Amino acid sequence: MNRCIHTLCALGLLAALPLGGLAQTSPTSQQLTDSTGTVVVAVRTFPPKAVRGTLQVVAPPEVLLDNQVTRLSPGARIRGANGMLAMSASLIGQTVPVVYLREPQGMLHEVWVLTDVEAKLIPATP
Repeated sequence: MNRCIHTLCALGLLAALPLGGLAQTSPTSQQLTDSTGTVVVAVRTFPPKAVRGTLQVVAPPEVLLDNQVTRLSPGARIRGANGMLAMSASLIGQTVPVVYLREPQGMLHEVWVLTDVEAKLIPATP
């Protein structure tokens, strides 16, 4: 019957939606090797317009970015050092090195918390 075919197509599309979301949010990384060719560490790559700074969450959505008060945008995403999403409330009181992007209105929109290796490799912006 025709309605069975439409139902199967709709179920197939619904099943494929989570896979599309994973493809878009998968982190990109660059592997660093030593002189013997062994992989030492994987370092994430960030957008070219991303800026280095230090972040301290005071009371979400209020944050201190390089010791200046800033706000997180309504759809802000903070990625932890492990690459997974981190809630701003979990970072209250911590000062962490980050790479960030702002939205056109000036609020923080994308934030990546750096690992110790990434913090050493990416120079701080003056």
